[in-house]
Amino acid sequence: MGPVRSWSVVVPAKRLDVAKTRLRPLTAGREDAREVHRELVLALLADTVAAALACPAVGALLVVTDDVAAASVASGLGARVVADEPDRGLNAALEHGVRSAPGPAVAALSSDLPALRAEELAGALAAAGEVTRAFVADAQGTGTTLLTAVGGELRPRFGSGSAGAHLAGGAVALTGAWPGLVHDVDTEADLRAALRLGTGARTAGLVERLAGTGR
Repeated sequence: MGPVRSWSVVVPAKRLDVAKTRLRPLTAGREDAREVHRELVLALLADTVAAALACPAVGALLVVTDDVAAASVASGLGARVVADEPDRGLNAALEHGVRSAPGPAVAALSSDLPALRAEELAGALAAAGEVTRAFVADAQGTGTTLLTAVGGELRPRFGSGSAGAHLAGGAVALTGAWPGLVHDVDTEADLRAALRLGTGARTAGLVERLAGTGR
């Protein structure tokens, strides 16, 4: 298998009101809790998309969403937005997005990686280009933050225990010095870990504003 020079990366984005429910304690008790929670989800998405677009190995970035605000943020950064026509959950959204992606090398990337660095993604994609299917597990080792396929089906199995499901399905587990790539954000503890690594400007700015208002 020759080196892969360009990847199509697909990022799924849920509707904001049902995304990242375990982060709701961060905004609980505020009069503007719903609005700020939506801002936080958008910040995670924006910093993830910005880092991916800065990666030279990424030739196309598609965000699959039916949320108007998420679509606006993604397109404003330069991503292509694909409507979630199946509307049957994460894996169906990814499979739909991949069908719209150009080229034989495709990757599914989590939307909640605010500490991601372009060079980390480039390193992981370079390693992924050596095999037909590969994945990167999250920091806990049970979830998946990146799933790739070259010249074949992606076969996403995101959800509880996805790392094990992808491994059982024949994908190769990749490891490397990619702290921002493995630290997805589902809980307040996850967010604090990402902040220690250094997040993108949008997440950092929002957290700073929340701290200034007593949250």
